[in-house]
Amino acid sequence: MEYRQLGASGFRVPVLSFGTGTFGGKGEFFGAWGNTDVAEAKRLVDVCLDAGLTMFDSADIYSDGAAESVLGEAIKGRRDRVLISTKATFRSGEDPNDVGSSRFHLLKACDAALKRLGTDYIDLFQLHGFDALTPVEETLSTLDDLVRAGKIRYIGVSNFSGWHLMKSLAVADRYGYSRYIANQAYYSLIGRDYEWEQMPLGLDQGVGAVVWSPLGWGRLTGKIRRGQPLPATSRLHKTGDVGPQMSDEYLYRVVDALDEVAAETGKSVPQIALNWLLQRPTVSTVVIGARNEEQLKQNLGAVGWNLTKEQVAKLDAASDVTPVYPYWHQRGFQERNPLPV
Repeated sequence: MEYRQLGASGFRVPVLSFGTGTFGGKGEFFGAWGNTDVAEAKRLVDVCLDAGLTMFDSADIYSDGAAESVLGEAIKGRRDRVLISTKATFRSGEDPNDVGSSRFHLLKACDAALKRLGTDYIDLFQLHGFDALTPVEETLSTLDDLVRAGKIRYIGVSNFSGWHLMKSLAVADRYGYSRYIANQAYYSLIGRDYEWEQMPLGLDQGVGAVVWSPLGWGRLTGKIRRGQPLPATSRLHKTGDVGPQMSDEYLYRVVDALDEVAAETGKSVPQIALNWLLQRPTVSTVVIGARNEEQLKQNLGAVGWNLTKEQVAKLDAASDVTPVYPYWHQRGFQERNPLPV
């Protein structure tokens, strides 16, 4: 397992992390992802550690906290062998203050996560979304206090706009607060919006990408193809309308290209989609999920080899779309706006 620096920090993370969205299975939405219990979670952690995958990602809203609790039980007795990343910001209770990135909510959310996870520190704590109603200074000073108290070691964000992240970094620099080093972002062969603004920002400011949903919200599993119905076990039956949208023709065009590369390499469609991401600028780690051990081992096969430049170019061409303004306009001025490399 390759390890990379997470942004402009000394913290090294495996290029694949394990996402615990399938742990717990509470509620219709997360139940559609999976319902991994403690016994199965322990086995999945065993497989990950044997492969050198040591980072596990969760969030307080995953199955209403049950995912963190299951993860905590699964790593009991081996906390020193794993890295934990988790997230907070979204509503986690009925109280008016059980939401957002205020000092009140972040302190409460961090302590609750530590209790569920059965640990006294979190390696990477990320804001799950941007809170426009709380001053950035309040949020960053709170996170800085948690870092200084030893409850959090590094901080990051998720689902921020470019200006949200840049404003936050500027405030951190102004007051000497801990800086965000991670941006957990949606990025896949069928969702390349991250490249337009956040990738150049990450290169410029030293923020590493922690990629979520690298298989395009379950569409790049190799089971969805032109002229075929959704597989009976696909989570898209219940979550397809919630996640990122795209035309069927665009999806099939990308899958056709993946099939061609799969025939050339002998690798599976998911392995190729994951390997493509690992060759993109700023990507520090890609969060993979799995309902079972077989899926996990399949995804772990995405490392230890690389696509050729020609294969990457084929996938780039098939998945390219015209970006929104001003990014399409900036493509015409590459003399002074070079593409990220």
